Amino acid sequence: MIAKHIQALHAYTPGEQPQIPGLIKLNTNENPYPPSPAVFEALRAFDATRLRLYPDPVCKALRGHIAEMHGCAIENVFAGNGSDEILALASRAFVEPHETIGFLDPSYSLYPVLAAIQNVRTRVVKLEDDFSWQVPATCHDAFFYLTNPNAPTSLRASREHVAAFCEKSTGIVLIDEAYADFADDHCMPLATAPENKNTIVMRTLSKSFSLAGLRFGYCVGPEPLIHALYKIKDSYNVDMLTATLALAALQDLPHMRANVAKIKATRGRLAATLRGRGFTLPDSQTNFLFARPPGGDAKKLLQHLRDKKILVRHFDLPATREHIRITIGTDAEADALLAALD
Repeated sequence: MIAKHIQALHAYTPGEQPQIPGLIKLNTNENPYPPSPAVFEALRAFDATRLRLYPDPVCKALRGHIAEMHGCAIENVFAGNGSDEILALASRAFVEPHETIGFLDPSYSLYPVLAAIQNVRTRVVKLEDDFSWQVPATCHDAFFYLTNPNAPTSLRASREHVAAFCEKSTGIVLIDEAYADFADDHCMPLATAPENKNTIVMRTLSKSFSLAGLRFGYCVGPEPLIHALYKIKDSYNVDMLTATLALAALQDLPHMRANVAKIKATRGRLAATLRGRGFTLPDSQTNFLFARPPGGDAKKLLQHLRDKKILVRHFDLPATREHIRITIGTDAEADALLAALD
């Protein structure tokens, strides 16, 4: 029989991936530019006869490079099959059945699903009207998911603010930094600090590295927590081809940063133009805008853009239903969006 809590589960709903000619996809925060040429070269040079062998179960070469990037030991790095695998493993490794998982609201809508899969209680920290959040007087959750910069709101809490939260937390905090490369600052130093006992920082190659289709993510944190994740992961969770291409991408940071610079320039231009047309939106620290149209009828605007073959994202929840989330595409795609609004 299917477990009762799984029968009652409302599964996570990913963004649409329709195959429609001429469609402009601004709904799933994908990077509009190709990955590093080093990735293409590694793919061409890959010896497919090696696929008869199992991959390195602990991704030693890849983790060694990540450790060098962040100035930590290889024992502080976990390599995952996308960041979503890390989120799921963490909910299993760090929470007892009677304990609580916390997260912001609104935030990544996978978090409550992962808590429901584990059949544990949740504690929701509601955002303020300006989408900021306050450090609570106490935080006794066994585990807390903290997206920073946050999605879908696009805002970043300062490193000092996050550090204060982690210091007050009696449990483990996982800082999901999927959008960190688009922001003005990040929290990786909290994970690599020698005194850190409870903080993990997670990154993905899906956004800034243009590798959403590859499925690779990693996290950095105290050795005991990383070891716990390795104890419960699948035997070979990162395949040989993924490990090869992820390493090639991470070895070419200048290419990633150049793409990020283009996206940030388009983000600034689009945000300024939308504000000039009566939209309200926070100052984004991500590769998307969280925009409220004049009058707040986001659902009507969503359908209008869809009729123009432009997809954006809408979350029909009380705190977000007056906003649409617009992925930053190319300049040409931004111009098409503005023309559709005309």
